[in-house]
Amino acid sequence: MSVSVGSKPVSPSPALVVLAAGMGSRYGGLKQVDPVGPSGEIIIDYSIYDALKAGFRKVVFVIRRDIESDFRAAIGSRYEGICDVRYVFQELDTLPGGFSVPEDRRKPWGTGHAALVAAAAVNEPFAVINADDFYGRRAFQSLAEFLRTTSADSADIALVGFILRNTLSRHGTVSRGVCERSSAGTLEKITELTSIGFDGEKIISTDDSGQRSELTGHELVSMNMWGFTPVFFDHLARRFSAFLDRFGQELTSEFYLPAAVDHMIQTKQAQVTILRSDDQWYGVTNRADKAHVMAGLQALIDAGVYHSPLKPM
Repeated sequence: MSVSVGSKPVSPSPALVVLAAGMGSRYGGLKQVDPVGPSGEIIIDYSIYDALKAGFRKVVFVIRRDIESDFRAAIGSRYEGICDVRYVFQELDTLPGGFSVPEDRRKPWGTGHAALVAAAAVNEPFAVINADDFYGRRAFQSLAEFLRTTSADSADIALVGFILRNTLSRHGTVSRGVCERSSAGTLEKITELTSIGFDGEKIISTDDSGQRSELTGHELVSMNMWGFTPVFFDHLARRFSAFLDRFGQELTSEFYLPAAVDHMIQTKQAQVTILRSDDQWYGVTNRADKAHVMAGLQALIDAGVYHSPLKPM
């Protein structure tokens, strides 16, 4: 429920939903999560630090039950006592009534499902981020401001759009969702480009047929940093059931968060505000990216943006 300051609605302090169910799988166990900060910090530490600075007061980790003990010890325990920390579990059998898991399915149900299980711990406006992406302080500040000034019973959504050039790797190609804007500046659709990389100083996208096209590098892209109100969970649940009706017996199908948002846009159930960020995004897409990430974070420390060691609020 929102309150008002003057004529402007102000919602409760927002929550941060961190999609971390895949961490153990990607890193071969949480003990192998690579530090990127000079005092052993991992990327998620910087995201939570920035979120707390921006006014987020609850952190909800979406994890798997089999990594719960290791995750709490290695990561969650750092923030318990500093903010409201919750854990929810993305499991294959966390399904609506009437649906079952195909016998040989092992693949998770996707980012839409991961966000949906957070409904058990979230009743305020909330942000969704990936655990292993560095987004930058200003991205959290702009998203927190949007969430604080959006009524909790509104269907309005925010997406932080990053400049394409600031999200690329020099060590291989990446997939990015390019934002297409309406004449009003809101999100009209996201076009997924699956192979984007540098060719010298040119930025080239190659499609499945091998056709190459040049991008400017100034396009806004989604890095899966969203802002929602609790109203979104109802829509997400309906879309997940529709997805299961159609694809639920497949072994590798995934229910993606952007697809659920796109359905709301196309059916005119929501307006999506694009919050532009000029910050450098960092992530270890390829193994050789780690040195670049470490150098970038060290530069931010040298500039006084972060301390080392990084201490939670």
